[in-house]
Amino acid sequence: MIDTVVETDVLIVGSGPAGASAALALSTYGVPNIVVTRYHRLADTPRAHITNQRTMEVLRDLGVEEQVIAQASPQHLMGNTTFCTSIAGEELGRLRSWGNDPLVQAAHELASPTRMCDMPQHLMEPVLVGAAVERGTQLRYSTVYQSFEQDADGVTATVQDRLRGDTYKIRAKYLIGADGGRSKVAEDAGLPMGGQMGVAGSINICFEADLTPYVAHRPSTLYWVLSPGATVGGIGAGLVRNVRPWNEWLIVWGYDVTAGAPDLTEEYALSVVRQLIGDDDIPVTITSSSAWTVNEMYAETYTNGRVFCAGDATHRHPPSNGLGSNTSVQDSYNLAWKLKLVLDGTASPALLDTYDAERAPIGKQIVTRANKSIGETAPIFAALDGLNPQTPEQLWANIAARKDATPAAEKQRQELREAIAFKAYEFNAHGVDLNQRYASTAIVPDGTPDPGFDRDRELYHQPSTRPGAKLPHAWLSAGTRNPSTLDLAGQGRFTVITGIGGDAWTEAARAVGAELGLDIATAVIGPGQEYDDPYGDWARLRETGDGGVLLVRPDLHIAFRHESTTPDDAAKLLSGALKRILGRDRDEK
Repeated sequence: MIDTVVETDVLIVGSGPAGASAALALSTYGVPNIVVTRYHRLADTPRAHITNQRTMEVLRDLGVEEQVIAQASPQHLMGNTTFCTSIAGEELGRLRSWGNDPLVQAAHELASPTRMCDMPQHLMEPVLVGAAVERGTQLRYSTVYQSFEQDADGVTATVQDRLRGDTYKIRAKYLIGADGGRSKVAEDAGLPMGGQMGVAGSINICFEADLTPYVAHRPSTLYWVLSPGATVGGIGAGLVRNVRPWNEWLIVWGYDVTAGAPDLTEEYALSVVRQLIGDDDIPVTITSSSAWTVNEMYAETYTNGRVFCAGDATHRHPPSNGLGSNTSVQDSYNLAWKLKLVLDGTASPALLDTYDAERAPIGKQIVTRANKSIGETAPIFAALDGLNPQTPEQLWANIAARKDATPAAEKQRQELREAIAFKAYEFNAHGVDLNQRYASTAIVPDGTPDPGFDRDRELYHQPSTRPGAKLPHAWLSAGTRNPSTLDLAGQGRFTVITGIGGDAWTEAARAVGAELGLDIATAVIGPGQEYDDPYGDWARLRETGDGGVLLVRPDLHIAFRHESTTPDDAAKLLSGALKRILGRDRDEK
């Protein structure tokens, strides 16, 4: 044990999407932090990849959106989700996915200034970590977290240097456990968990093969293979996932978790790849293979004192819907600004209680949704009578029968079309991505009744300025620039957005900012103002009068709104709202 104690404000255990984005946000906000990872490098396999619009908005605010866009597969190459007997075999149907259906694409463009993309984790992590280190994060590879002790003033973690073999202590004011699905930090913190681990077995096989002749005409991130054995374990069917068009791939194949994982020899991996490709003449190079289990577990609370957990440490689920890394990044984005304000004395530690209140319900929701999506694959097999044990020959006969000119075959075709279309809940769940509404003491209700959602809240995004919702996107003009409303906020600050007649709110922002020691940005939208609303989109979305106000948190969620101008008490209202959000009203009692 080395006697020297290393000190920092925030210690982050783990360098995956949650840990890396926490480090990036904290360093962007000027908060000293150290990241430790037990590994000697960042991710070396694709793992997570779907990057939704909300995450792209986060990355836009943190200044790395363009770096991600430069390396990711763009949205238009993601969306012909194909169901087939093999890549080279018979096609059973397609689903326009990930915002590529024309109607859904329009909804995507209306909802956000960003586009979703496919950014594999082994490319994403270097962007996040690289930017974090450039901005001040201290990164320690080959460093194993062993334990922590906390007291009223901080957390002392014991870590081991794997190169030297010795241990030392890191003293931090706060600890973030972002150490994955087998999180030791979450275990040591005693976080209560709901659900269960190991509900099914899966295998990842990464390989290189040029499949251009079979996929370039139907570009997609995912090709689902319905073949004998595909319903055993796994994620509902055999999956061939594109990593880089069109020669890097990852296969997900299931196994019976009660029997244990198969011996992952190169011969075994190659046999699975050959089965799912369906063309033995294609040259294939296996690059890696690994076994994992499908989990359905979520933390019921995310915090214990000065210890916070995020990412897979708190929500463990299959990759369905592409929610894992997105939720991880958004966990950290929610937490980082709160830590910053508490550490600099602007906010009470009570603000940190809202991390658990806001993110734990989201974690439970996405674990449930991801596992539900696995079950929604079964009707596709059912339409082909492929759920009952049978010989491969019988399955192929069932598939061929759908081509017959009989009433039974016509019914089968209809059932297959409907079953594939229903997978929109996995591949086009725009509402799951964007409809997150927070409720906590960091949100000030405006007294209006909750109108709910006009359409299915999982499939359709419904923009709202109701406190707790994320700030709606609208394109504005500012001279020769065309910023989004989202570009007016963020950057670690609260923002007051108002319109013509809202001078009382901008004056209140300056006065209250000085009172509370808080940097509050202001933006006035309207003709002749700093920002104009040339299309009238903002006027339709804002749900306030011209002189009303929205107070936007650093994470782009709306904390407070008032419908109209109130010159006499604007400062009182804004000060009261911010004291509640920051937890300072509790300190004054």
